[in-house]
Amino acid sequence: MKYISLPAAVQEGPPRRVSFYLAMEEFVARRLAGVDGEGDEYFFMWQVEPSVIFGRNQLIDNEVNQEFCRKHGIRMYRRKSGGGCVYADRRNVMFSYVSSQGQVGFTFHRYLSMVVTMLRRLGVDASATGRNDIMIGPRKVSGTAFYLLPGRSIVHGTMLYDTDMVNMVGAITPSDAKLLSKGVASVYQRVALLKDYILLSLPEFKQFARQTLCHGELELTEEQVAEIEQMEREYLSDEFIYGRNPRYTLVRRRRIEHVGELEARIEVKNGIIRSVNLMGDFLLVGDLDNGLLRKVRGVPLEHAALRRVLPDRIDDIIMNLMTEDFVQLIVDS
Repeated sequence: MKYISLPAAVQEGPPRRVSFYLAMEEFVARRLAGVDGEGDEYFFMWQVEPSVIFGRNQLIDNEVNQEFCRKHGIRMYRRKSGGGCVYADRRNVMFSYVSSQGQVGFTFHRYLSMVVTMLRRLGVDASATGRNDIMIGPRKVSGTAFYLLPGRSIVHGTMLYDTDMVNMVGAITPSDAKLLSKGVASVYQRVALLKDYILLSLPEFKQFARQTLCHGELELTEEQVAEIEQMEREYLSDEFIYGRNPRYTLVRRRRIEHVGELEARIEVKNGIIRSVNLMGDFLLVGDLDNGLLRKVRGVPLEHAALRRVLPDRIDDIIMNLMTEDFVQLIVDS
């Protein structure tokens, strides 16, 4: 696996935003992955000023305390992968992994295995559990998300070295002082900070991760950086960040074990489904709009009718989601 580095002029310049690194992942996947033969893998690490990054299918109003973020200078970004909202700052590090392997599930589990093995080499009792977490004992040290491009897989994750917990909690939950203090205490009980388990400084840990995971380096050119900056514009547009508010007449919400939080906003006329917009922190492994949501348009809002038009399995579109659970979400009040 090759490490992707930036030119010295970029590294020594002003800090880049989350949007730049998300575009950099996409650039590597679209322009570099696969150029050296089947099975090419690329990896890089990045750090940013305080930011929240919410998933492709999440509503910013549901996930982010925008008032707190503006007050504390925390920037807000949307990514193209599923999963939940995360906080990042200079005291933690973000991992990006790109593979020419088109099976995103295989790539995802390979990434988790590599990171867990790397942490265990440091003497850390790490394990991959749940849908997308890396744990140290019962505490979470890393959350991971992924998405698929044609013939390419992109996986990215947090690594909580020493994160600002007040910002983390305040940016994603109400900022009332009492709630905030309780939230920080609660997060401390559920989250592991890597600095408490290893003797390495953050720069030393980054160097160890790079040496352990990568063999060889590919430095991007200034022309390639300019192309990434062009791709970055999409990630900075208001339409991409805030999204269009879909029309709806019904809202259904449910938490499904091993799938996540789901919210369906359904437009119905005369008992017929006109459209469904599905949001939440679930993980996509297939085409949501064309592979699932389009099938229910024009169908009566009834259990039997929905069951007839849907395939027996949809967990190849949303990880771990069963068809019956999806139908129950849409039909039940």
